[in-house]
Amino acid sequence: MSNNARFAEIAALAGDPGRASMLNGLMDGRALTASELAQLAGITAQTASSHLTKMTEAGLLQVEKQGRHRYHRLASPAVAQMIESIMRIAAPEVSVKAVRTGPRDAALRAGRTCYDHLAGHLGVSITDALIDAGHLELGIDAGEVTDSGLVLFDRAGIDVDVIAKRGRILCRPCLDWSERRPHLAGAIGAALCSHCFDNGWIRRIEGTRAVSVTPNGQRQLRETFGVSLS
Repeated sequence: MSNNARFAEIAALAGDPGRASMLNGLMDGRALTASELAQLAGITAQTASSHLTKMTEAGLLQVEKQGRHRYHRLASPAVAQMIESIMRIAAPEVSVKAVRTGPRDAALRAGRTCYDHLAGHLGVSITDALIDAGHLELGIDAGEVTDSGLVLFDRAGIDVDVIAKRGRILCRPCLDWSERRPHLAGAIGAALCSHCFDNGWIRRIEGTRAVSVTPNGQRQLRETFGVSLS
């Protein structure tokens, strides 16, 4: 299959409203069953099964089997990056005087997971704090943790040397669709997100990709990374 044909195939798969809903529903990094994704997309189980088969065959999804259950997740960070990029283009430009969005939109803009890293005001604020303090340098497509950043992450319990050996891009910018500025992605972004969850700094808001920062999380983010969320 030519590159153009492959491009057209992926675009057609992601362009269907039902499939787009399922892909977006997997952007929090979790794996969901066909019935859960069908409910999420508002389609029948039979239609969902057909969609999932096509997206799996195209390499957008991967399937994990546990007992009698089959769980579907995004196949790779590259797929998540593609979806985030489409969401950024699709998101309407919001002016200062725009009609106020609902609570769920506000929560997503405040903080959310973008596949395996943090996005929204939370993700961008962390990224800005790291850059301003000289711990992180981000270019157009890649980034670098500085010497002071290595010390900072080590003190926080995040071993950059171990993460770097996993063969994944260490850090890169991911343009945030709501903030319109980059947040931190890559292996470091994923490790930082996991660290925040594991230590109870952030919690998932049920039924959405949105996350909330706990009181202890606000304190720890401020003291450890110099992040102000006010």
